[in-house]
Amino acid sequence: MNAAFLLIGVVIVICILLDRFLEKLPIPPLLFFIALGMCFGENGLLRIPFDDYEAVNLICSASLVFIMFYGGFGTNLKAARPVAAPAVVLSTLGVAGTAGAVGLFAHFALKLPWLESLLIGSVVSSTDAATVFNILRSKKLALKNHTDSLLEVESGSNDPMSYMLTTVLIALMSGQQVSIPLLLAQQLVLGAAAGLVVGRLAVWLLGKNLFTSQQSRTVFLFGVVLLAYALPAMWGGNGYLSVYLCGIMLGNARMAQKKYLVHFFDVVTGVAQVIIFFLLGLLVTPVELPQVLLPALAVMLFLTVAARPLVTGALLLPFRPSLGQVGVVSWAGLRGAASIVFAISAVLSGVETTYNLYNLVFCIVLLSMLIQGTLLPRVAGGLSMIDEQGDI
Repeated sequence: MNAAFLLIGVVIVICILLDRFLEKLPIPPLLFFIALGMCFGENGLLRIPFDDYEAVNLICSASLVFIMFYGGFGTNLKAARPVAAPAVVLSTLGVAGTAGAVGLFAHFALKLPWLESLLIGSVVSSTDAATVFNILRSKKLALKNHTDSLLEVESGSNDPMSYMLTTVLIALMSGQQVSIPLLLAQQLVLGAAAGLVVGRLAVWLLGKNLFTSQQSRTVFLFGVVLLAYALPAMWGGNGYLSVYLCGIMLGNARMAQKKYLVHFFDVVTGVAQVIIFFLLGLLVTPVELPQVLLPALAVMLFLTVAARPLVTGALLLPFRPSLGQVGVVSWAGLRGAASIVFAISAVLSGVETTYNLYNLVFCIVLLSMLIQGTLLPRVAGGLSMIDEQGDI
């Protein structure tokens, strides 16, 4: 425990001291935390041996819960209403279409079995809320035509669909007899119902003035977040969907001193992001990455220049978007921590894959953040989509 506390303390101090410097880097700041984790790892400067997938899965899954909640909590329904329909389409059909397209590519181009190909597609099918939020806010990107709201709602709400598809593929590869429509319905119905009920009940209790201090209100909401995830998850529902919807209900409800809650969850989410990316960097073994680099690069390029643009363009067509909006939304489909966490779940399930799934997805995410994340401001500027008068 002493060594763990020492490591955590050193990492936090380094991150805080370098915060101002990281904001000026052209690359997404979260990449630094992955690099920091790799420096501490067994092939890095400190050579810390670490391969505890179960611990990382537990810690990162818990961190994702708070990131998902804050994504919902920070969603302004007034700003999101004009883009609600396309965002929901992209976060459901878009995820499924992307997973299918990547699955086809992995099967025919990489010669992988069908189920394994579709598992890879499912794991990397969602855009990452933490990464998208971080880039939009750190680079102060206000986008025209409510495109920033569209990206935030889509990236904040599409992880549950990716998680469901991953769960289905893991069950099929494990030889379980499952009813796919029933499993998806169970995930969606229980997850949505729990999130709405818990969120509504929390809003009602907050309005009853039952709390003696702001601190007790904050701790109460901390408990609500845990309940919103755990209740549906225990019954086979989608906890990520539940906690996201709960966050939307609480974030758009009238409550006293909401700014303190915003400050608190802003800090919690920031720490959660640092923890996730640092641990993922610490867990990886860099000397093993060259074995999956070429297939990861192939999947990432196909996903970026073909799958995401084609699926996005087709699904947004009925909403009559501008060409610039389609271009930015397509390019902003960054993969992130959620994909790696879902890959860890697949590894822990014991399913056999041709490539080390964690290393493969890690490389895909790293390349996506490095290339797409770094160039996102330039792409938005080149397509004349930056709103200079917008309030980020």
